[in-house]
Amino acid sequence: MTRSLRFTLAVATAAAAALALAACSSGSSSASGTITDGKLTIATGQPAYSPWVSDNKPESGKGFESAVAYAVAKEMGYAKSDVVWKRSTFDSAIAPGPKDWDLNIQQFSIDAKRKKAVDMSSPYYTTTQAVVTTSKSKAAHDTTIATLKQDAIGVATGSTSITSVKDVLGVTPQVFNSNDDAVLALKSGQIDAIVTDLPTAFYMAGAQLDNGTVSAQFPADGKGDQFGFVLPKGSGLTSKVDKAIAKLDSDGTLKSLQTKWLSSETNTPVLK
Repeated sequence: MTRSLRFTLAVATAAAAALALAACSSGSSSASGTITDGKLTIATGQPAYSPWVSDNKPESGKGFESAVAYAVAKEMGYAKSDVVWKRSTFDSAIAPGPKDWDLNIQQFSIDAKRKKAVDMSSPYYTTTQAVVTTSKSKAAHDTTIATLKQDAIGVATGSTSITSVKDVLGVTPQVFNSNDDAVLALKSGQIDAIVTDLPTAFYMAGAQLDNGTVSAQFPADGKGDQFGFVLPKGSGLTSKVDKAIAKLDSDGTLKSLQTKWLSSETNTPVLK
């Protein structure tokens, strides 16, 4: 083999390796820009909790984020049978580096710091404030502003919940050093309910309280955290996901899914 031929082969090999590395770093290797040609691989947490994913089965399409994922996939041209689910941790999903999925959905708040490591889609959901209480509390069945404002309400210091309680209920809440302190106060009967963002409310009711319940939601004000899909940095799918979300927002699909899975299915009405 001549030196020139060896040099040519070496250059070609290096170029091929560079292309392979680039494909790996973007998380996509197929002609369609996805991990697997003709398939859309979506990741979520393990386990994935209700109401975001019902019964830890994202493939069922039941639960708010599972339903949103399938709706976005459909807008992108993928049938339900073309969606492949994987599991990932939250931290690994937002860390720099190659991914073995095309999209990841597990209540990722959109922020500038995360966007330095990964792509984030436009928001598919903006969190609202919610009321957490127990089935034995007098606040358990308060689903109107008029009745809830008569209860002792607790919030965590530094949270936007303080402003929401003052603006919507017209009362000043009791402020605690943390959500954990507010939970202890609810357990001891010092307060009747806690106001916090909806995702935290579901966690409190399910994991921190006996007979816990998310009894109501505040009217949407557009000021909460915004959730978006995470994609590998520089993904060619990001603009397509954004376009799909915009369509689902404009035609009312996202609002309908939110009402179904975060209100009706969880018996969490909006305060009136």
